[in-house]
Amino acid sequence: MEGQPCGLRQSGRLSRVSAARGRVGTLAGLASFRSRYRCGLLAAADAGAWGLAIVVATVARRDLDLLDVSWASVAWFAVGAAALQALIGVASGLYRGKRRVGSFDEVALLAVNCASVTLVLLFATLTVGSRPLPLGAVLPAGVIALAVMGGARWAWRRWSEAHLRPDPEQAQRLVVLGAGRAADALLGPMLTDPASPYLPVALLDDDPAKANLRIRGVPVRGGCGDLAWVVAVTGADAVLVAIPSADRDLLGHIHQRAQDADVAVLVLPPISQQFDRPLDAGDVRPLDETDLLGRHTVDTDPDQIAGYLAGKRVLITGAGGSIGSELACQVARFGVARLVLADRDESALADVQLSLWGVGGLDSSDVALCDVRDAQRIDEVIAACQPHVVFHAAALKHVPALEAHPHEAVKTNVYGTAHVLDAARRAGVERFVNVSTDKAADPVNVLGYTKRIAERLTAETAAAADGVFLSVRFGNVLGSRGSVLEVFRVQATQGRPLTVTHPEVTRYFMTVGEAVQLVIQAGVLGDDGEVLVLDMGEPVAIAELAGQVAAEHGDGIEITYSGLRTGEKLHEQLLATGETGRTRHHPLVNHVAAPPLPWRQVDAALGENDGHVISALRHLATAGGGQLAPAVDGGQANGTP
Repeated sequence: MEGQPCGLRQSGRLSRVSAARGRVGTLAGLASFRSRYRCGLLAAADAGAWGLAIVVATVARRDLDLLDVSWASVAWFAVGAAALQALIGVASGLYRGKRRVGSFDEVALLAVNCASVTLVLLFATLTVGSRPLPLGAVLPAGVIALAVMGGARWAWRRWSEAHLRPDPEQAQRLVVLGAGRAADALLGPMLTDPASPYLPVALLDDDPAKANLRIRGVPVRGGCGDLAWVVAVTGADAVLVAIPSADRDLLGHIHQRAQDADVAVLVLPPISQQFDRPLDAGDVRPLDETDLLGRHTVDTDPDQIAGYLAGKRVLITGAGGSIGSELACQVARFGVARLVLADRDESALADVQLSLWGVGGLDSSDVALCDVRDAQRIDEVIAACQPHVVFHAAALKHVPALEAHPHEAVKTNVYGTAHVLDAARRAGVERFVNVSTDKAADPVNVLGYTKRIAERLTAETAAAADGVFLSVRFGNVLGSRGSVLEVFRVQATQGRPLTVTHPEVTRYFMTVGEAVQLVIQAGVLGDDGEVLVLDMGEPVAIAELAGQVAAEHGDGIEITYSGLRTGEKLHEQLLATGETGRTRHHPLVNHVAAPPLPWRQVDAALGENDGHVISALRHLATAGGGQLAPAVDGGQANGTP
């Protein structure tokens, strides 16, 4: 609380932590006791269930006439049933602690055991001449015994789970939106861990068929439209969106409703990031701008991807960058025979190597320290690993830097791409995917020119190569190094004004995971020489994005406007003038033909115009394949560096 001394606040936190630890310790002791004696307790309870069942069934069969019951026979049959239950239970594993008490598997095995005991008792009743028990009491006794044993297990499980629930005073109370598999997977760990930071108190789902559903005792109390009412009734602190496939439109809608209800929004990772393990409470995180701007639903086909990656040798250039490192992580999941990482940044390369394989020495043959500008070194790397698939992500990408140093862009984005393309063609690569950008559509800056030239060089190589050579084009990547969102967050953290170039400037956005998802899928969807372009929906106003970041960091964060920079557009576009996108395999992926550009024409133009490199790049990027968009005149129209 404001105004409260720091020491008192710290003391309060420590006391709550101590209380939570004490409660966890007590529950751990009870759990240890139950675990140690569970099998004996269950066997004793089942024996008692058989005794009760035989008595009840026999008395009922005798029309409640207690004097008409042979109590000695009942006692002998009860002891025999208990012994049989114990023997069959031990033999079948029922009393060996292999199954969770009250689980479906345990109850199913319990039913089999109970049926076996009932059949033995029935056989004994039929074969003993004096009929110690009424024949009509044996089968009801089996049913009653099963009901009592199953009920006891249900009570045991409910009691155990009730005592393992997190403390309502310590945990964050959640309304969980979505009553599907994700909610079912999450509620179990959350409700059976005393140290869980979350306590689900209600579910919301718009499916009418789930209106009366309960998951682990948590009820569905309405749909998304009832969020404000449910929050008020339950006293919830946050809403958890348990819909991993939720796109940005749905998340934006929920975010607005949550703001109206004055609660925070928590989310799960997208489906594309859920390869390795089931969901748990550790996957829950706060909603951020990445979710509201990204989350484009591009349903990939894992079987198709595995078909061209599994068992293949894969090379990734620029593996230390934002796109390249995420590519490495996702490609590694598809059972490739060998994954070779190439980059000129030794520190970034070591980080990726460490994250994938637990070592970072750069002394493995699966790591190549090289620069795409060095044609001889690229030849050596590709000749050594003989890749079936190449993802070319190495590039310089920062617009202002490349406007100031266009020759550096030419060396990496043009000559470097040409080196990789030529070496891949000579090595007989089966699939080559060139990573491009929306700035290649009607380019107005050095980055756009060089990436458009790279697209056209890829299309030219496709005509001469045996494999499939294509490009993938998408917008700004959220979370990548130097992205506008990252800049805004740093500025806000430092208390500085957020710098926007123009009040009306817009950009397309997607997350790095979504971008890589498209790049990998391109190897399946794309044809020779094409450019694949993702339909990214509506562009985002950068001023609105800055406003969201400023709001997150509280009052006092200003937004300033600096004016458009050299080579910068007010609005980006995904398709160039004259380009026509066709959807063939996926409704959100457009296929665009790229006009080939012979390398000799590129080499000659750049060699002859060393002093006017930007003019040469502009001509190469657009001649015979697209038109120029109006550029911002920043005093370097002729391109002298």
